[in-house]
Amino acid sequence: MASCELQAVFRSLRLYQGVEAPKAAMDELYRPFVRPGALVFDVGAHVGDRVSSFRRLGARVIAFEPQPLLYRTLRLIHGRDRDVILVAEAAAAETGRMTMRVNSANPTVSTLSNAFVDDARGKEGWLEQSWDRAITVPVVTLDQVIARHGEPAFLKIDVEGFEDTVLNGLNSAVAALSFEFTTISRHVALNCMDRLAVLGDYHFNIAMGETQNLSFTTWLSSDAMASHLINLPHAANSGDVYARRQSFA
Repeated sequence: MASCELQAVFRSLRLYQGVEAPKAAMDELYRPFVRPGALVFDVGAHVGDRVSSFRRLGARVIAFEPQPLLYRTLRLIHGRDRDVILVAEAAAAETGRMTMRVNSANPTVSTLSNAFVDDARGKEGWLEQSWDRAITVPVVTLDQVIARHGEPAFLKIDVEGFEDTVLNGLNSAVAALSFEFTTISRHVALNCMDRLAVLGDYHFNIAMGETQNLSFTTWLSSDAMASHLINLPHAANSGDVYARRQSFA
């Protein structure tokens, strides 16, 4: 099993950190949100491609990655960078320990959400995915990390159907953030938007898949983005919803 997971990590490194990775496009996507010296949280850092982008833009980064092999990978890439703090914990609504469902062949979709695994079962595009083992990981709230390190200028969350639970551990309205959505678990993205409505006045945009491009030239209201998500075809699969406060500048 370890060999299978190691091969999967090497595959992710080639795809996300290799010479053909869309690094310039990613930097342009994040540039409006990430200024030199800013603090950024990367929740679900995987192999650190977003961490690398944030650092190229001059930001300081707190990177969360509870999977041991991926955490070791991050240490190899970013461990000597004093402006990157690596956190071997997941983020959740409460502190403690939780069970992570691990997909050894594709650890990028390992998850703390049993509902996400259930949602994927039998769905087109997910038929070959298998969550074959479980590990126990420590979890911390975003509020706790903010108390230690300060409030981030930008918050990126990509945790496979657990995004809404992560946001339930946040009680301050950060200036801008992104969270992953999937068409098998649209309700999670809608829950995220409901949570953000409690925290502040946000407008929304979306980047499909790994296009590194926002879809709309004009940012949408919460209702308009919710309607857009609900009406996406199943084949759209996934992407990231971006939110910024109306006061964002």
